[in-house]
Amino acid sequence: MTAQRYTAPTFPARPGATPSLEGILAVVRSHHPDADPESIKRAHAEAALWHEGQRRRSGAPYITHCLTVAAIVADLGMPPPVVCAALLHDMEDTLCPPHRLADQFGEDVAQLVAAVPATPLLPQPTADTSSDAGHDAPGPSWETAVLAIRLADRLHNMRTIAFLSPATRHRKARETLDVFAPLARAAGLETVGGELHDLASAVLHPAPPTQALTRRLLAALTLLLPARQRARWREEWTAELAAHATRLERARFCFRVMLGAPRLSLTLRRPFRQARQS
Repeated sequence: MTAQRYTAPTFPARPGATPSLEGILAVVRSHHPDADPESIKRAHAEAALWHEGQRRRSGAPYITHCLTVAAIVADLGMPPPVVCAALLHDMEDTLCPPHRLADQFGEDVAQLVAAVPATPLLPQPTADTSSDAGHDAPGPSWETAVLAIRLADRLHNMRTIAFLSPATRHRKARETLDVFAPLARAAGLETVGGELHDLASAVLHPAPPTQALTRRLLAALTLLLPARQRARWREEWTAELAAHATRLERARFCFRVMLGAPRLSLTLRRPFRQARQS
């Protein structure tokens, strides 16, 4: 893979049901219309074969983790080889023979899979995506592909962190807050970084049940806003929410946000529409 600058599209958070293979293929086709889906189908079959019988701490079949990581990577606009590597990223924990991945999927995919656990996480330069607006993004660099899989893996693990021991939850959350979330934001993956930050903060600083519910509602309201503005407004609303001391004050603030979010969305989108018309 060439070391080209990559502009990541918006990542839609999907913490619920396990993504399907068909859904992943649809997302890949939306970013890469000419992509051949066969390699992804074969990677899924390979992962299902070698992870058969393995289960997550939640009790879910291990293949659900592979599918979710691949779905996150596909949402980031990564090409098929990277999606294949995401499906196969935990093969080191199986009885898969050495060199099988290279024989089945080529050296690029095999080396990418091998690099995911072996490559140290290093600070990334802050992405400048403004000059690429309205243009097709080039292919990701090797470092960006590895980082995307590492972040997707951590994101799904954070979504299911409740099944770990309290000590492990705290350690993983601290590492996520100090390392993974800043790396995601530095790479221009603001939505990934934002969700990692929120999930880790919820473990390290658990909010009262009513406040946690209000935070989730505010996060949902940001979906009404333009993608590039969501992280900023989520941070502002969350900070203002924390400044209110009583439940009544927080409820009133949330109600004001609910009433004002549609108008705010129209205001934020208006310059973009005017620019397109001109």
